[in-house]
Formats: sequence, structure tokens, C-alpha cells
Amino acid sequence: MSIILGTAGHIDHGKTSLVRALTGIDCDRLSEEKRRGITIELGFAWASLPDGGRLGIVDVPGHERFVRNMVAGAAGVDFVMLVIAADEGVMPQTREHLEICSLLGIRQGFVALTKTDMVEPDWLELVSEDIRNFLKGSFLENAPFFPVSAITGQGLDALKTHIESCAAQLPPRHDCGLFRLPVDRVFSMKGHGTVVTGTVISGSLEQGAELHCMPTGKPCRVRGLQRHEQPAQRVETGQRCAVNVQNLDVADFERGFVLARPGTLFPSRRWLVRLSCLPSAPRPLRQRVEIHFHHGTRECLARLHFRDRDKLAPGETALAELRFREELAGVTGDHCVLRACSPLRTVAGGILTCPLPPVLRRKDEAKADKLRLLGEIHPLREHCLATPGPANYAALLATLLEIYGTEGLDEAHLRVLSGLTGAAMQGGLNLLGSQGKALCVDRENRQWISRVAFESLEQCCLSRAAELHRKEPLRSAFPGNALTAGLGRNLTPRLVQKVLDHLCKAGKLVQDGEGLRLAEHRIVLTGNQAGLKQQLLAAHQEGGASPPNIKDVLEALQISPKEASPILRLLCKEGALVKIHEGLYYDGAALEHILTQVRQWFCTHDNLDVGGLREILGLSRKYLIALLEYMDNAQITIRVGDQRRWRGR
Repeated sequence: MSIILGTAGHIDHGKTSLVRALTGIDCDRLSEEKRRGITIELGFAWASLPDGGRLGIVDVPGHERFVRNMVAGAAGVDFVMLVIAADEGVMPQTREHLEICSLLGIRQGFVALTKTDMVEPDWLELVSEDIRNFLKGSFLENAPFFPVSAITGQGLDALKTHIESCAAQLPPRHDCGLFRLPVDRVFSMKGHGTVVTGTVISGSLEQGAELHCMPTGKPCRVRGLQRHEQPAQRVETGQRCAVNVQNLDVADFERGFVLARPGTLFPSRRWLVRLSCLPSAPRPLRQRVEIHFHHGTRECLARLHFRDRDKLAPGETALAELRFREELAGVTGDHCVLRACSPLRTVAGGILTCPLPPVLRRKDEAKADKLRLLGEIHPLREHCLATPGPANYAALLATLLEIYGTEGLDEAHLRVLSGLTGAAMQGGLNLLGSQGKALCVDRENRQWISRVAFESLEQCCLSRAAELHRKEPLRSAFPGNALTAGLGRNLTPRLVQKVLDHLCKAGKLVQDGEGLRLAEHRIVLTGNQAGLKQQLLAAHQEGGASPPNIKDVLEALQISPKEASPILRLLCKEGALVKIHEGLYYDGAALEHILTQVRQWFCTHDNLDVGGLREILGLSRKYLIALLEYMDNAQITIRVGDQRRWRGR
């Protein structure tokens, strides 16, 4: 097992010197750091543990100008060593680093009281008492103190023993199983190409794996892995590693980008966060204020939007929407830190509640309910982690499916939105399915929808069908896409087809020819419509093999095409009339007699042309051309040049 220890503390309090004394590794690798004697960039060291595992150490800068680097380094830390110099005590960045660690969800740690060789015992006692008062109310309130000196070696053995004990007793971190490596360094090595480094915050990675660089989505392949400067075939959660990637250049990466497996993360410009304003914040966070946002190793600008208030006062917690200028990829449960732009200091932190929030419009009747459900995601997820079990997983997943309503969610999105492992999510979905509370509407793409949302789609479809029947009562059926036209633009074709199939199976819709109708729908003609139907039919029966143009019939009857259209459609549906050409209809019996004569012709002839058909029927060219084209379209004949042949011969 690999554990990550992070340092924290004010500048020049001896963090780097202490790490060097513990491991023998100098974390200040830049020439400017050595020249100025301060840490600027993140430094990394490691040590072996008694159980055979590895302890990774992240050394962070203490200067106020490099706090953003400190936040990047603290991402993925399991426990923290708060370093305070005995000759100075608590300083500004001591406070800010402790607040940042708390906001990032770090709950384990201890205090290293450095430079003890520079103070008298009485002063050391006074400083220790002052530090204990400072730590009251924090997660380090009852943490042990270790007076040490990196120069004389005083207290180092006790400190090493405690670090090893902490590493052995740390509870396992929650791992959703989705591989994520937030990039904190990127460089090029001669003979190897692009190399990125970072701490694996979840999942595992093996050599040769295919990855995507998020949020750009650019694909790459793992050419090689290193763990603590040693080649490795596989890296896992909690391990620092270097990844040699193929197909991408150094310019394709930035600090804060994330390596992930294809199809597992979904970047967005909007996040919902359960935001807590620090009690020490100088002023409330106001609506639409722009802030520095830190997530993992990424820093960007974001704008705050509150749903239920105009400001968030120090010490308060609320659900807030953050809107970014660029896309970010996260998983529910991730921690984040917010720093004010002026003055530049840490003012708040939060837990990612929804990395892909639905669009909530003002006129959405369910807006209030969706906001309430979004606020329930965090407590439901916390309950899942505290009390694992299919019932708790199912409750969280049911809430997510209810929020996304008729659009549904596939399992890849559910993993990101729930933060659950694959096995936990599958157990919850299976329980929902067996209880009939959710449906898998697309087994290939693993898309799920709540039973309530599915029934809502069915009801919309039936209402649409009833509306169409009212508008066109003489039309027996409608295409499926006409019945589902009002269901929404974001629905997948398979979900729409599932709704229609389920309604047909339940007997609420009936297949009628190539269309669908309500099971109870019947065509009922009024007296005028029945009379018109008979008049139109009689006019065509009288015409026989040379029927009248429909325009002439309607003028004689003083009927508009709009009034006649549904009656003509009904006659064609019943087979009483057959539409041969635009404006030309044949009586069904007359057309069948013509086709019988054509069949007899082909008994003694191989081909049929306009002249042959005139010989059979004695009609004008207007009818002959229309009949030949009809027979081609109806796949009775096939055209070869100017000739027709009997299809299938």
C-alpha cells in the first residue's frame, strides 16, 4: 500500500529541510529555489515503510504567492504534517494552509515543531501552548506534537516512528474505481518523449493502457510507468507516478489536466457545489462574484451563482453553482477550494455535488423539486459511504434518475454523478430494477430511466395521439415520430422506441398499417362526410379505366381540397380508391381488372411498353404513363429502358 504525506506551513519554517532529514531527498530541484533558499514549486520525496509499502511525501511552498501550488500539492494527500517553527510560532500561511487542508477533506495529521535547537525550553513550552490554542476546533486539535531539529537530528526517530504508525492505521480512502491522475508536472525527456507526473487519486493504471487527456479529450497511450523513480507495470490509488505518454506533446498538457480512461469523465462549464464560507473570511461571498477556483491540481476563474440567496456569510453553507470559462472534469464527492481575487486569500471550500447539473429553467414546474433533490445528493452519498449496502446505493441512484427525469442516464454518467464504485452502482441499479422503480431502456448503452419518468413519457405520447386524432378524426393512424414529437430533443431513439413498444404491448396503442393509433380510436363519419365519401367513390366507379381528375370532381361537388383530403385518405386506406398519380385516383375494382389484363399479357409476352398497354386498355397516353409508373413503384413491373418486364421473371 502507498500513502501520501503532505507538508503544510509558513515559509522558512523548515518543511523542506525536515523532509530531507527524514528521507535524504532534497525536494528543491530548481536552481532559483536553491539560489533564493525558498520552495517555489512542488517537491516530492519517498521512504520505505516497515510493511513493505511506500510513503510518498509532497513538499509544498510556504510563501503566500505560491499558495496555489500548495493547493495543487495537497490534492490526493492522505495525512498532513503541519510544520511550525519554534522561533516564530503560528504565522499567516500556517493558518491558511490548515484551512486549505480542512477544506480538502484531510482529517489525519500531526504537528512538527521545528528549529527547536534555536530556542530555550521555556520558550518552546510557551510556543507549544500557543499552537494548541490555535488548533482548537480544527481536525488537528488533539494531534500529537513532535519537537524536532533537522540540524541536530533531535526528535527525528520519534517522528519517523509516528509517521510509520500513522501510515499503518490510516483508514482506506474511498475509491470510486475510475482512474484519475491530476497532472502536476509535465516535461519532455530525451529518448522518451512526453512525461507527466501526479498522484493517482482513484483507480489503477497499467502499462499500454489507452487514455484520454481531459478536458480536451485528446487520446494517448501509456508507453511507460515509473513509481518513485523505479519502472512499474502498474500504479494504484494513492501512489505518485510518472507516466510516459505517446501521441501527445508537452504543449498538449497543462497543470490541472487529468489523465483518465476513455468514456469515463465528462467535462462541463457548470458545477453544483455544497459550498462553505470560512468563519475567518473577511466578508460574505456575494452573488455573481468572480473567484479563484482550485480542484485537484487545476486552478481557474469561476463565477458564483446562488439559488436561494444573494450572499453567503462567513460560517454558512449553501448549494452554489459555479460557472467556468473553461471546461473541468470532476466526480461527485471531490473537494475544492475557493480563493478571493482581492485580497488573494482562501475564503471558502466545498464538495462537488453535481459535476453535470441539469439546466433548470425559470418556467420549469419541477424546478423547486429538482433543487431539493440536488441538495439531497451529498447526505445520501455520505450515508452510502458510512453504511454501505444496495438499499442505500439504490436511494442515491433513484434520486439522480429522478433529477434527470425523461432524459435518463447511462451507467458511465451515473458513475461520475454518484461517485460509487462499479459494483456498488450495479447493486443499486439491480435493486431498483427488481423493485420496478427504474428501467434499463437501452441494454447496449446501459441507459436507465426512472419508472415515474418513463410513465410520464408514455402519458405524453398518449396525449399527443389523442390530440392528433382530434385534429384529424378521419385519419386512422399516424407515424411513430408524430406521436413522440413532443417528448423532448435530448431523448435517444432507443428510448423513444421503447416507449412506443411498451404502449403497444400494453394495448394502449395499436399498429394500423404503417402507423399507430389509440386502441379506442374509431373513424366515425358525419352525415355530410358520409355523403361526400359516396359521391367521390361513385364518380371514380363511373369513370372506370379512365377516371376523372380529382380537381374536376371537387369543382363539380363544390368541395375544397382541404375538406376532401381526409375522405380521400380514408377511401385509399380502405382500398376503395388507389392513388395512381397526383390528382388521379382509380376505383379499386377497376384497377384490379387492369392489373389482371396486364398479367395475362405477360403470359405470352416478355415486355410491355406504352403501345402494348394501349393495345390492352385502349386509353390515352395520360392514363397509360401514370399506370406504368404506378406498376413500377408498386413493384409489379420493372423498367428496362422504355420497356417493362414482369418483376420476378
